[in-house]
Amino acid sequence: MTTPAISFSAESLSGELRQFTQEMFAGLPRVDQRRWGRTYIEGLLTVSGRKSIRRLAEAMDMPEAAHGLHQFINASPWDWTPVRRALLHWAEERIRARAWVIAPAALPRRGEHCAGVHHRFVPALGRTVNCQVGIGVFLAGGRATVPVDWRLLLPGRWAQDAQLRERARIPADLPAGTVVGHALELVDSLTAESGSARLPLVADLTGEQGTGWLLRALKARRHDFLVAVPDSLPTRTRPGPVLGARDVLRLEGTRTIPLGGGPARILTRPVGLPGADADLPACRLFTVSDPTAPGPGRLWITNMVRESPERLCRLAAKADVTPTVDALTGEFGMTAFEGRSYPGWHHHMTLVSAAFAFDCLRKAADEPLTPVLRTAA
Repeated sequence: MTTPAISFSAESLSGELRQFTQEMFAGLPRVDQRRWGRTYIEGLLTVSGRKSIRRLAEAMDMPEAAHGLHQFINASPWDWTPVRRALLHWAEERIRARAWVIAPAALPRRGEHCAGVHHRFVPALGRTVNCQVGIGVFLAGGRATVPVDWRLLLPGRWAQDAQLRERARIPADLPAGTVVGHALELVDSLTAESGSARLPLVADLTGEQGTGWLLRALKARRHDFLVAVPDSLPTRTRPGPVLGARDVLRLEGTRTIPLGGGPARILTRPVGLPGADADLPACRLFTVSDPTAPGPGRLWITNMVRESPERLCRLAAKADVTPTVDALTGEFGMTAFEGRSYPGWHHHMTLVSAAFAFDCLRKAADEPLTPVLRTAA
């Protein structure tokens, strides 16, 4: 069955959006792929309500395009990596990013056949849901927090069932991975691809396994980090035994620093990580103690030991990407992907991220979306 032709009018796009899509899809080899990419992003930006492929086509008065869009997302073999690289560079030029933020996003699903779908407890929902989990890396700046790359978690049966993986078109040599493993992979990828200086990694990994391993790997790479960690994370003091992070802050000698003019205080002390080099203090552990807030505050650990506690608190606030994830879900159709395949998921997430970045920065800008950072010619 042939893909129906569409009549795509460049005049239906603003000049900025036309230029944006040209930059995003310059790496795609085929004209029809670039055309379908523009159509999909335009639909995500202009169609209200559910962003299913059929609804995008009908709302744009292009019902015959539904098959073509479906083929482009689910079956076409185009590589999403160059598009994400273009998005990264485009966003870096327009955001004075302060941090790279890594965060998981749960995408509820029906059925058991979508790539990576599994049952998982989602703290934001307070219950266990059937979902896919994407691990995203975001550029966090003053006027925007924009996703630029993703990994799909493949737990349990997706790591072992060859037939299941084949049906979902998961590459045979792709390992299952973990949240912290994908986090390090994203950091390494961004380090290699970024056109700007390396930024601190900020992440809330309180519910994840292997956090200590990730911190040691980041420290070995000499990459600055600020990570929220589980209470039980093993840490070392000098002199002193290995203790859970929460217990360390109960020891005599923990500093208490006022925060602002209110009742909140910062509890902090230098610590090291077991298994890392023995030069202590190598990191700083801290939490915000606020008698007006329910429950204990998150525990944070950082190797940026010379930064002020106040600046670290401001940086830690960037770990919360909930508004961005909510917008990606509610306004840009992140959970509307209807296919089951691994490539289809990545195609959809790439285009949703691009549409969000364009819209977010267009609204935030007081002038057209010209670069705020200039790279050397």
